[in-house]
Amino acid sequence: MRNNYLPILLLLLLLACPTWGQKKVRTGKQPLFGKTLEKYTISSSQLSGATFYLVSGHGGPDPGAIGIYQGRPIHEDEYSYDIILRLARELLTRGARVEIIIQDAHDGIRNDKVLSNSKRETCMGDPIPLNQKARLQQRCDKINALAKNDKNKYKRAVFIHVDSRSKGKQIDVFFYHAPGSPKGKKTATQLRNTFTAKYKQHQPTRGFSGTVSERDLYVLRHANPVAVFLELGNIQHHRDQQRLVLSNNREALAKWIAEGLIADFKKNK
Repeated sequence: MRNNYLPILLLLLLLACPTWGQKKVRTGKQPLFGKTLEKYTISSSQLSGATFYLVSGHGGPDPGAIGIYQGRPIHEDEYSYDIILRLARELLTRGARVEIIIQDAHDGIRNDKVLSNSKRETCMGDPIPLNQKARLQQRCDKINALAKNDKNKYKRAVFIHVDSRSKGKQIDVFFYHAPGSPKGKKTATQLRNTFTAKYKQHQPTRGFSGTVSERDLYVLRHANPVAVFLELGNIQHHRDQQRLVLSNNREALAKWIAEGLIADFKKNK
């Protein structure tokens, strides 16, 4: 007879505590994403044990490359920053540790075509110097200090820029790694392979010509974690501009980069 009461007791427990027996949902908060997107759900642990140092090019007193879109100026630092924020959110939702090195406390993730330019960006709160070498050294110093105290074995620094060439030169995304860095080459190659597969899926008649190569860039040589450097297109070319000004394209870029990093982590953690 006593066992007959068990279903009733279980029902009473569920009514008293509706979440009893349910898996706890993990969430996080990053104010840099903006008020509407600052809260996120950690949907998986795919990147548990991975740390990413995300750096958008230029910022502060230096806007980087400047193009003209529909008669209005568009600035490299604003678009690289927006894509970095979107990438950070993708990685965080998969359980990664993410350090956003260049920050703007005001902008958040934006969906506008023309992103207004400002000089508010900081290097994690510190003013960004105008001098190029000092600016690059500052972000490397910040990355290296964070990495020194990080116990995760898999660490990657990701630098995102936008190139500037002649208006008639359309380019694909290029991936660079430090000279003599086999791990950097593996990460850059995996990113390129991911982009190749995505273009084959979404634009099968277009093809993808982005390449992987060594570049003797200051940040690649002076950042201690394995580093990759991405050039996302030519800010002067009208078709490459679509890769930047359309928020859906910026989101796609972030997702593809994230997928490439996930694949690299699975292979090299």
